[in-house]
Amino acid sequence: MPRFAANLTMLFTELPMLDRFAAAADAGFEGAEILFPYDIPARDLSRAAISAGLEFVLMNTPPPNWAGGPRGFAAEPGREDRFRSDFDRALRFAGALRARHIHIMAGYAQGPEAQDSFARNLAWAAARAPHVSLTIEPLNPKDQPGYFLADFGLAAELIAEVGAPNLGLQFDSYHAHLITGDAMATWRRHASIIRHIQIASVPGRHEPSGGMIDHQGFFAALDHSGYKGWVSAEYNPAGLTAQGLGWLPRRIG
Repeated sequence: MPRFAANLTMLFTELPMLDRFAAAADAGFEGAEILFPYDIPARDLSRAAISAGLEFVLMNTPPPNWAGGPRGFAAEPGREDRFRSDFDRALRFAGALRARHIHIMAGYAQGPEAQDSFARNLAWAAARAPHVSLTIEPLNPKDQPGYFLADFGLAAELIAEVGAPNLGLQFDSYHAHLITGDAMATWRRHASIIRHIQIASVPGRHEPSGGMIDHQGFFAALDHSGYKGWVSAEYNPAGLTAQGLGWLPRRIG
């Protein structure tokens, strides 16, 4: 059975952030991720995670402004200095939190120059932090119009071009379905480079039960494939988080 993490930016939002760790552990999650954790001291987040017995799985770079702000600068030509200073800040936070992955966000840009900037920044980051697992994630253009990385083939191409062992693919079933129309086929096509998975239903980005994606079948396929990474619940609960967790498999013993 995969190990499940709760995205605490989106789940248990009826509670203060530091209280969400214990709620996630009580619900059966074994890990946690926060998209942009920078507004809370890392020592407080780390203490809350350790107290709840949760591993801190993933965070994003760059830091600023989850509520309507830019989604990264890594593919924006001429923003290299901004990207690099943000990445160094993310590294400090990730070290304090013992985060397993840092997701590098591309930002809003288009064309060959943007692709070149993204590749160069990814290569720089991978060399800057060879001990840290880095991910890139395609986001669907309906929710994030103009976001540079909106294609799984391009993501695979960039990962191959950079050729760094600490750079891999972050696969979100919701985004994958909206981009390709078949999340399962997309996962199978790119499974060898996937190192982190996120899940949500289509349509609605709610609990991963029902809708157009068979998530229980997906979990079984992950078991069969030998996937060793995390599966993170990154969705908008239809009601209170705890009331919608019937989809979450429970470990026995």
